[in-house]
Amino acid sequence: MTLIQFSCTASLMFFTTFAAAAPNRSADKPAPPAPEALHEKLTQISQDPAALSAAIGRGQKDASVCRHCHGAGGNSVLPEVPNLASQNAGYLLEQMNKFVQGQRKSSAFMAGMIKALTPEERINIALFLSQQPVAPKPAGARNVAGKNLYDKLCVSCHGASGTGTHTIPRLAGQQVAYLEDSLKRYRNGNGERIDPRMAAYTRNLKDADIQNLAAYLTTLRP
Repeated sequence: MTLIQFSCTASLMFFTTFAAAAPNRSADKPAPPAPEALHEKLTQISQDPAALSAAIGRGQKDASVCRHCHGAGGNSVLPEVPNLASQNAGYLLEQMNKFVQGQRKSSAFMAGMIKALTPEERINIALFLSQQPVAPKPAGARNVAGKNLYDKLCVSCHGASGTGTHTIPRLAGQQVAYLEDSLKRYRNGNGERIDPRMAAYTRNLKDADIQNLAAYLTTLRP
C-alpha cells in the first residue's frame, strides 16, 4: 500500500467513524405535517373570520416571492404563466404540497422556492391569493364555439362559471396561452400532470377547439 492509499484509507475510516458517532440531528427534527393536516388547518382558518384576516395579512407578505412570475396579487402579466388571483385556496395549497413532495417537477425554481416556505406560509399564501380579484380583461365578444365545447366537456367538473371547487382549479379569467398549453399537454399525454379524466375529455380536441375554449374561458369573470 502506498503512502497516498494509506492516507486516503485512514481518512475514510476517520470520517466513517465520526459520522457514526455524531448525533442524528435529522432524527430529532419533527416530521413535517401531512398534506391532509394542512388542508384541515386551512379549512379551520377559513371558518374563523379573525384567523382568516390575520392569515391573509401574513400571506400578503409571504406571497412576495410569487409576484416576480405570477404578478402582483397573483395577476400574471406573462401569457404562459397562470393567474393565481382568485384561485381556490385548497387547490393552491395542494399544488404547493405536490412541489414539496416531489410530485410536481416541472420547475426546479418553483420547487426550490416552495420547499423554502414553512407549512404555515404555504397556507397563508393560498388564502391570500384566493382572496385577490382577477384583473379585468378588455371586453370582447363571447366565443360561442368555445362556450358550446365548455358546456359539453367541462362544466360538470369546473362549474357553469368556471370557478371549480376546492380540488378543481378555477379556469375563469385564466391566461389564454397558459390554457392552450395545458389543454394540449392533457390531450397529447405529455408532461407530468396527466389526469385520466382530462385526457379523455381532451383527446379529440383539435387545435382550433382548444383556441376557442381558451378564448371563451378568459372572458369569464371569477
